[in-house]
Amino acid sequence: MDMTTVGDPGLLDTLQHEVALFARRAEQTRLGGVGQVRNTMDRAAYLLLNRLDKEGPMGVKALASGMGIDSSTVTRQVAPLVDTGLVKRTSHPEDGRAVVLQLSPRGAARLEEVRSSRRRLMDELTEGWTPQEREAFCSLLTRFNHALSARQTSPGTSAAEPGPEAGPAS
Repeated sequence: MDMTTVGDPGLLDTLQHEVALFARRAEQTRLGGVGQVRNTMDRAAYLLLNRLDKEGPMGVKALASGMGIDSSTVTRQVAPLVDTGLVKRTSHPEDGRAVVLQLSPRGAARLEEVRSSRRRLMDELTEGWTPQEREAFCSLLTRFNHALSARQTSPGTSAAEPGPEAGPAS
């Protein structure tokens, strides 16, 4: 029997402790990759740039909704990205009054620089792992993140299985 189904306190204590350590270490390093210090990037900035890269130009409300955060938070987080030229504000093609956020060429280049550095870090940290171990870790971490996300949007709901949007995180 899977010990997590019976709520083994020792296993669950270890799990919560390891998740807490991971969160702290990830924030301390910002998972900035290897190489030059400039390859670190604020978590919020990375997630916003990554979403704009993957899904294309969109408004603040759509971006906020897709990320599960408030529009005012997105507006606040996007401002420095616009100021530094990583994101462009443009008019919506169908409604010139609406503003659309778009990854700039400079933003795309910076994002790829950070992604490449982070890929090297992930490769280094899992150097002794088999491809199957890397895949299993990625699958379980993705599932864990989906469960956290589902709990945030629907407290009390079980989210043990990933939804159709599940896949390896970039």
